[in-house]
Amino acid sequence: MTETEEKLELVVVKRNGKKVDFDGTKIALAIKKGFDSVNEQDEETGKYKYDDKDITKVYNEVIKQIEKNYTDKIKIEEIQDLIEESLKKKGYEEVYVSFAEYRDRRTQSREMFVDDKRMHKFLKTIEGLGLKSASEDDTKRENANVDGDTAMGTMLQYGSTVSKEFAKAYLMKKKFSDAHDNGEIHIHDMDFLAMGTTTCMQIELDRLFKKGFSTGHGYLRPPKDIASFSALAAIAVQANQNDQHGGQSIPAFDFFMAPGVLMTFKKQFKQQVSDYLDLQGLLSHISMDRVAREIDKLESINFSIEIFKPIYKDSEQLERLFTKAYEKALAKTDRLTYQAMEAFIHNLNTMHSRAGAQVPFSSINFGTDISPEGRMVSLNFLKATDAGLGKGETPIFPVSIFKVKEGVNYNPEDPNYDIFKLSCEVSSKRLFPNFSFLDAPFNLSFYKPGDYRTEVGYMGCRTRVMSDITDLNNQTTGGRGNLSFTSINLPRIAIKHGICLKERDKADMDGFYKELGETMELVRDQLLERFEIQCNKRCYNFPFLIEQGVWTDGDKLKPTDRMRKILKHGSLTLGFIGLAETLKALIGEHHGESEKAQKLGLEIIGFMRKKSDEFSKDYNLNFALIATPAEGLSGRFVNIDRAIYGKIKGVTDRSYYTNSFHVPVYYNTSIKHKLETEAPYHELTNGGHISYIEFDGNTAMNVDAFESVIRMMKEVGIGYGAINHPVDRDPVCGYVGVIGDVCPGCGRKEFEAVPLEEVRNYQCGC
Repeated sequence: MTETEEKLELVVVKRNGKKVDFDGTKIALAIKKGFDSVNEQDEETGKYKYDDKDITKVYNEVIKQIEKNYTDKIKIEEIQDLIEESLKKKGYEEVYVSFAEYRDRRTQSREMFVDDKRMHKFLKTIEGLGLKSASEDDTKRENANVDGDTAMGTMLQYGSTVSKEFAKAYLMKKKFSDAHDNGEIHIHDMDFLAMGTTTCMQIELDRLFKKGFSTGHGYLRPPKDIASFSALAAIAVQANQNDQHGGQSIPAFDFFMAPGVLMTFKKQFKQQVSDYLDLQGLLSHISMDRVAREIDKLESINFSIEIFKPIYKDSEQLERLFTKAYEKALAKTDRLTYQAMEAFIHNLNTMHSRAGAQVPFSSINFGTDISPEGRMVSLNFLKATDAGLGKGETPIFPVSIFKVKEGVNYNPEDPNYDIFKLSCEVSSKRLFPNFSFLDAPFNLSFYKPGDYRTEVGYMGCRTRVMSDITDLNNQTTGGRGNLSFTSINLPRIAIKHGICLKERDKADMDGFYKELGETMELVRDQLLERFEIQCNKRCYNFPFLIEQGVWTDGDKLKPTDRMRKILKHGSLTLGFIGLAETLKALIGEHHGESEKAQKLGLEIIGFMRKKSDEFSKDYNLNFALIATPAEGLSGRFVNIDRAIYGKIKGVTDRSYYTNSFHVPVYYNTSIKHKLETEAPYHELTNGGHISYIEFDGNTAMNVDAFESVIRMMKEVGIGYGAINHPVDRDPVCGYVGVIGDVCPGCGRKEFEAVPLEEVRNYQCGC
């Protein structure tokens, strides 16, 4: 306490009229929070821009003004006014702005809780969560990965609802929350804004496996065989889910698992040699220590048995013994690898995170490791996916993505061509894997032969993070992810400036681009505001993602460090939805219907990409453009727009806006035309994209046709694609998958009636 402060005998009047004794410590803390909100650490010196001297300087000025102008009492608002005046007077302009904006948000939040309409809406939302099922309340279905009908799922939704209101009231400018509420934009995962979490992550497992890792509840040693490799991979995904609000992906699953195959083989080979020698009574003739040392030197499971000739010399009996041991060890390793992949799939479909309310959203990328070990991983993963879960059900997770690459797996002469063929076969039955195309020009530009870290990896939802404007030597996927993304309601802008309202004969494209540009700048500023919240979090807030080094260089920071220096490598993403409806509103036809509309569509998305790139240069951050995963957003936007503009044919007359740049599903066109129309948008959407083809029959009956579509995707320049087809569900046993005449789950024949008692027995496991 300063000498000046000791002289102050004031009463502070709080907002509710209550009077308390003056406490200068609270003023000092308020000033400190203002400085902390903008304080940055110099990457070279490690020193912060502001220190205690700056805080003291402002504090002393505030106390001086209080002593000069107040004798007996002072209001809270007056103290805050003095803090703002002192910050400006001392030249701390950015601290002043941050302090003033936070103060304004707090005022808005208090107003929110006395606003009858907002409070009524809030309470109605809470009521719906507590009293309605997911089929009755959209809020409970907002995240497809959360069962909103379960106790913990409902609890998670309660927290989500309250958190969103807190974010609107305290953490973001009113113009951003208003734009979200009005349906101009959609701030994704707003409920996690206060936590400062990031969206998604590409986990490089070899970093974790090298030294082992901690989940916060115990240390896990480095894995030593394929079973522990797969178990720790699943645990890593689960642990990371608790530090993020989005999904987790593994960018090179086959490469990361391959060392586990080799370790397993070495164990098995040693054991088999020992067993055969013992069986033949030859253990005393061979030094097992020497055998073990030679086996430990192996760098592959594929080798000539003759490398052991110095041990067995010219003994044909011992040569046969070593050959049999090798064959047996190889077969057992293959079987153990299958079991490990099976366990991995089962774990990712049954383990839960976030208080048991959510199955982690998981993805893997694979298919380009041509080593014998990597091939064994890929082949057995596909076989385990094909087999399905415990009753043969189609597994939802992981969303597997097969990386297609010429010279690796695309042509008959390629070493992994058989894995590509099997991927098509399995996907035709199980929906997965999806397919990414490393030869697409915008992916190939990063590719360096022999360096799998330069292979573009996708999230199952479509997110793509590759280029890094902050470090041109780190153009890789692993160890990075998307920070946050916000989507723009494109049809809304088009309705205002197009011909659909019959207010003009020709679209006002100047007005359209002006408003689109302004909306993108609004989203940019909102993303930057959220970025500051994320950067001001401490490393200890993310014990797995950051402290275990999952995010690149996170393990190099101290627990109390802020995260700007590493988060800058992630992406800030602007999304969009409803290009088809946008074009219908502007000119009366969508991009699947005419070349004119296609040209305009590419012009619009090209405009957005160019502006996004400009943001990257202006702020030296990785702004990107994503073709938004629609989920519930497609319905939310159109419902608001229909309420404003009524039912507009081809625009607001359906219950959804078309996903991103997709040709509408209701439009009858050929597969080739759909893919050729959508392909150019993949290059423009560097933050992520996907194109779907919908089949209405059992694709497992015609794998050649399925494969031809995958090849068509590759040839027209798709970056990431998938084929959707019907998946059956047996009403008795619940089996999910392709069902022919007989259900693989319970053996029930098609149209066969089952006695009710038998159904009950089956469902309860009797």
